[in-house]
Amino acid sequence: MDDLVVPGIAVVAGLVAAFLLRMLLKWLGKHADRTRWSGDDVIVGALSIVVPWGAITGGAAIAAAALPLTSAIQHTVNQVLTVLLIFVVTVAAARLVAGLMRTVTQSRSGVAGSATIFVNITRVLVLAIGFLVVLQTLGISIAPMLTALGVGGLAVALALQDTLANLFAGIHILASKTVQRGDYIKLSSGEEGYVEDINWRQTTVRALSNNLIVIPNGELAKSNMTNFMRPEQQLTILVQVGVAYDSDLEHVEKVTCEVVTEVMTDIEGALPEHEAMVRFHTFGDSRIGFTVILGVGEFSDQFRIKHEFIKQLHKRYRAEGIRIPAPARTVALQHGSVAIPQQRGAEVEIKPGEVHSTRLD
Repeated sequence: MDDLVVPGIAVVAGLVAAFLLRMLLKWLGKHADRTRWSGDDVIVGALSIVVPWGAITGGAAIAAAALPLTSAIQHTVNQVLTVLLIFVVTVAAARLVAGLMRTVTQSRSGVAGSATIFVNITRVLVLAIGFLVVLQTLGISIAPMLTALGVGGLAVALALQDTLANLFAGIHILASKTVQRGDYIKLSSGEEGYVEDINWRQTTVRALSNNLIVIPNGELAKSNMTNFMRPEQQLTILVQVGVAYDSDLEHVEKVTCEVVTEVMTDIEGALPEHEAMVRFHTFGDSRIGFTVILGVGEFSDQFRIKHEFIKQLHKRYRAEGIRIPAPARTVALQHGSVAIPQQRGAEVEIKPGEVHSTRLD
């Protein structure tokens, strides 16, 4: 019984210390929640795993040392406690590194906010290092294992070419800072939408229809891509308009600029500071064409702004007497006759020398 007093005290002291340290870390965690930096929450969470188990392991080690055990049993107990402590530290370190990596990716604008690829890679690396340390502690040589992994890694790399290509393509996309979560992108193959996530294999894009498009990272890296959020989120859109040849172009420009100013001021998503711009550019077959330049806050706003601008411009043109002509074509025949099909199968015969005018609506 005398031999069990000191080990018992050591075990109880370890448990009490673990309980008190756990309470202290909970108190620190409440204070960490009030800070703006989320990294302190990750650190306290990792310590809440290591510190209590460290106290318990320390008490158990002292108790084992105080007991009259044989050297073989003492060695086995020490190995078990060491492996347990390494395991706890490895799990806590993986949680700490992954949490800090997630905090960094969420706080920096050049990296996808939910870039799970970085978090998963760092977690796996830390766990792998901890596993190798455990093997070395148990006296198992890791040199043959590393050699076998090197040889087998070549075969795995050949078998997983597409998977590895997607992995490194994802790392390249994030490292180049060309795409991040929330960006609106459009690929040369036609896919477009908002970037939801970039993980180890694929990039998830949400289309305007709210459907998810899954694109392998390798395909995304090889495709020609337009990022409508880089380098700026604001952009300009072009609307093509045409007026009749007998229109007063100065008056047309003035009225159009007034409509642009109204739309930029009243419609959500437009840029009130955008300067109204109208540029005439074409003598068309039936109209004088010009381009109206509008400013929008982000890509998806353009549809609503175009909608309101066309409605208001058409209404204002009608009030001002500005005509938007429909295409017209005049056909003159000198010899013979021709039958022109009409709607519902009707035909009109044109005699020689007659001039017939058709309107293309």
